[in-house]
Amino acid sequence: MDSPPVTWMFVLVVIGLIGGEMGGVKASKSCRFPAIYNFGDSNSDTGGSSSAFNETASPNGMTFFRKPSARLCDGRLIIDFIAENLKLPFLNAYLDSIGTSYRHGANFAVAGSSVLEDGGYSPFHLDYQVLQFIQFKKRTTALYNQLTNNGKKKISPCNRNLPLPNDFSKALYTVDIGQNDLSYGLKNYPGKLQEIIPVIITTFVQAIHKLYKEGARFFWVHNTGPLGCLPFYLHNLTANSGNLLDQSGCVKPTNEIAQEYNRQLKDRVSQLKANLSDATFTYVDVYSAKYALISNAKNLGFDDIKKSYDSQCGKTEIVNGRVLGKCNDPSELISWDSVHYSEAANLLLSKQIINGSLSHPHVSIAEACHKLP
Repeated sequence: MDSPPVTWMFVLVVIGLIGGEMGGVKASKSCRFPAIYNFGDSNSDTGGSSSAFNETASPNGMTFFRKPSARLCDGRLIIDFIAENLKLPFLNAYLDSIGTSYRHGANFAVAGSSVLEDGGYSPFHLDYQVLQFIQFKKRTTALYNQLTNNGKKKISPCNRNLPLPNDFSKALYTVDIGQNDLSYGLKNYPGKLQEIIPVIITTFVQAIHKLYKEGARFFWVHNTGPLGCLPFYLHNLTANSGNLLDQSGCVKPTNEIAQEYNRQLKDRVSQLKANLSDATFTYVDVYSAKYALISNAKNLGFDDIKKSYDSQCGKTEIVNGRVLGKCNDPSELISWDSVHYSEAANLLLSKQIINGSLSHPHVSIAEACHKLP
């Protein structure tokens, strides 16, 4: 499977930026999701890793939050823009016990997490995150019923931060994980990764079934991005490996692994749609959005992705409000720290993801509860 044609994808990016509803099939009305429950890795971690391990330090958070925000980014992540679009607050991490509210959902994502138990850099693999959700749902529902006498009394101020039990079946369940399985596999068993991809996908699907059993009905599934375009992989190329690069300067064999993973994931999501007929699944082609952004960086006002390794904003420091090091302006960079995307990049990507131009079926996130062919 080749990378998306650059010209066609650039048009797609422009369309996604101009029209909030262009490229999507208009559904009847907004779903008004009362909550979001997210599962994933650093691409959507809003505090899990920072709570469980070391606190995320400056200059992370510098652009939007003006302080460390427990995100590996200078500002907002795609999941943050999704929450804003659905008029919900930013998701608190499930592992963050201080000053948190779970009334409108919770984030189980932790940086370094993988689908497989031994496929990443964190113990909080996908199945573990799902088990945390199951416990969270059981305990909060029991506490809610205890405080309200099974709903017959006025809600106590003590449980204003708890989700409503009926909201679990109405919430949106977003899943963005798998990148670490591939990067870990490329490093530790590159020759066997193709054989392991079906195992990753099967484990992914089993986690979805567990969420479905708990009442989840609306799923928004992201595929994985073009790993071979990340500055981390480009920096590690040898001097004579230019023949491994594609037309956009990305490492072709690495991207082919991501494309194969995405192909199998899309097929299995289609099977889920057929087998779980009362649930709604939206598969989102994040790969195409990211590849188009990287391929057309200059036209969209960004520096070439290959320069990002030498301008790692996330590896600099802030002194007296000024960024020291080689990072001049993170808004000009696609990559924040050679692996994660900048807020400026996340903003452009989220426009396409939210409006449904890259979704299967083509439906905006606000209408993701509607069944479309």
